[in-house]
Amino acid sequence: MRKPENIEWLYLDFDGFFASVMQQVYPKLRGKPVGVVPFAGTDRTVVIACSKEAKARGCKNIMAVRDAKQICPSILLVPQEPDLYRRAHNALLAEINTVIPISAIKSIDELTCWLDKRQSENPHELARVIKDRLAKYVGPHITCSIGFAANRQLAKIACKMDKPNGVTIWTPDMVPEVLFGLPFDDIPGIGDRMARRLHMAGIHDMEKLMKMPAKHMRKIWRSVNGERLWYALHGYEFQAQETERGMFGHGRVLPPEERDLPSAKNIARLLLRKAARRLRRAEYYASSLILWLAIDGGSAGRHIRLPYVNDDKAILDALDLAWTEATARLGRVKVYRVHVTLLDITLASKRQLDLFVSDDKDRKRWEAVTGASDHLNMKYGKTIVSMGEWKPPKGGHVGAKISFTRIPSAEDFL
Repeated sequence: MRKPENIEWLYLDFDGFFASVMQQVYPKLRGKPVGVVPFAGTDRTVVIACSKEAKARGCKNIMAVRDAKQICPSILLVPQEPDLYRRAHNALLAEINTVIPISAIKSIDELTCWLDKRQSENPHELARVIKDRLAKYVGPHITCSIGFAANRQLAKIACKMDKPNGVTIWTPDMVPEVLFGLPFDDIPGIGDRMARRLHMAGIHDMEKLMKMPAKHMRKIWRSVNGERLWYALHGYEFQAQETERGMFGHGRVLPPEERDLPSAKNIARLLLRKAARRLRRAEYYASSLILWLAIDGGSAGRHIRLPYVNDDKAILDALDLAWTEATARLGRVKVYRVHVTLLDITLASKRQLDLFVSDDKDRKRWEAVTGASDHLNMKYGKTIVSMGEWKPPKGGHVGAKISFTRIPSAEDFL
């Protein structure tokens, strides 16, 4: 761990990314408040993302459509186009890479870059070159905000200070005093629960938090993460710990006409097959499945244990069992949302067979069938072979919806 004497990191966040891409592609949306929704034709959903014009009028991401319309009656609601966002993301990254190497892609609309000595000496010029190139070669309606600081954590916080289309530079001598006036929810790593814990400890502002010893923050957080956050917020640079993948899953808000149990099950099967394809592409096996349904007045779900599998036959059989158990006593209900998750995963190279399930020969046969199906679908660029009917719901994009944390691949749109 060391404390840099100069700024070393850039953090870039695209402004209202999904809505801005729509405005760049569709001229009629430019300069107007725009909200991106899962599908058209219903108020019983949320605005997934909104444009800077909509945000200026008080709208927020993940806001109920009815609330957004009440706050901003002129908001234009447009259905999502995930493949368009994926292609825009790739185009934007390609242009940024011509100016400065990208160190890490943090999400579909955020990235970070390490600065060399020349770049750190003139951050305003670097930001101008990046913004000008994006405007010239991708489009002027997709803007970004950029933060510069000694480490990634501080650069990310700085990035949010002057949105949209701003530049904020925090040199090491400004830290930690520059943080004193910020609310807790501006600090990554301090959520609502942690903020309540801080208030209970008598810490009501960032100035008091920053003036306490690092070990005290570790005690409040009840883990080493508190101490790490203290050092990051005081301008220290340290190597972020690598994380391991823990699951593959997909969720879906259902269109109004497909909220009965049979239609919901069909969508759950489609989502699970998409998740299973991703599992196989990453060369993993899963040993459990979680099904979760948002229904009238609550939720329903099941957790099913599996031998280590990744073929469609075993995974869909598990879904049938989970569905039967989860819906046995529901009667006639509306299903508003479906989530399926494959978890307890392991790399194929480390797979351990279940000694109590003698199905290895059977599994190999179904893995071969599934592998052949995957090959054909990849070859022709769409789903032409599937186990069971392949009938996407209204709005399409099964398993390739908007995601702030996962960037869909081209294969997600097969």
